[in-house]
This record gives sequence, C-alpha cells and structure tokens, in this order.
Amino acid sequence: MLKRSLALGIVSGLLAGIVSLAYAKIYHSSLGADFSTVAGMTSILAGSVFGGLLAAFGYWLLTKWLRQKGEIVFNLLFVILSFASVLAPFAVKLPLTLEAPELFPGMVVPMHFFPALAWLTLKPLFFPSPDLSGNSVNKVF
Repeated sequence: MLKRSLALGIVSGLLAGIVSLAYAKIYHSSLGADFSTVAGMTSILAGSVFGGLLAAFGYWLLTKWLRQKGEIVFNLLFVILSFASVLAPFAVKLPLTLEAPELFPGMVVPMHFFPALAWLTLKPLFFPSPDLSGNSVNKVF
C-alpha cells in the first residue's frame, strides 16, 4: 500500500509540476509578467513533487489508521489544505525590482490546486475500486 501511495504521489506531483510549468509559460506569454526569479522552474517542480509525496504519506497514514473512512478524511483534508495554502502567495513580499508584482498571486494561486487535481485524477489507476462482486475494476497497474 505504501509503495503504491508513493508511486501515485510521485507521478501526480510530476504531472502537477509539468502542468504548473506550462501554466506559468502561458501566463508569462499572455500577460508579460515574468516571475521566474521568484518562482523558477526548479522550485515549481520541486514544490509539486513535494506536495505529491506529502499527500502519499498522508493518504497511507489515514487509510491505515481510519481504514474505510480514511479516504474521505484524506480527500477533505487535501482540499482544505490546498485552499489554505493559497494564503501564502498573498503574504510574499516581492522585490521592488519586479514589474507588476500584483500579478504574482494570479500566477501561483492556481498552481496550489494542481497537486490535488492530479492526485484525484490518477488515483483510480493506482487504487482501483472493487465492483460489487469484490473484483477490482479499472486495474491498470
């Protein structure tokens, strides 16, 4: 169970990081605001993978401790923590040399939701739901 959780955390973190990098590139090309000195490629990717690994450990612990209710508690906590994490970009004091610092939250706030979206999207591939007869459905791995 821990191995599958970690695999899901790494894969969903990488997917969230790739989507975040694509979003940052689109944001920069659309609005001309370049925040690569504050939120660079490495930090965006590392933050997404770190979020995926934290989710993996949280999922593993909660499903171990709470059994059947662990998944719903995990999903609820993951979404609440994702919403709470968006407060951080508003508290960041950017260097005065950056152009249009007011656009920074618009770039990074959506990225805080990408790990949760990637996790919830990919979870059925790693943890297939049993059908009524007890057999796994959607089993890919």
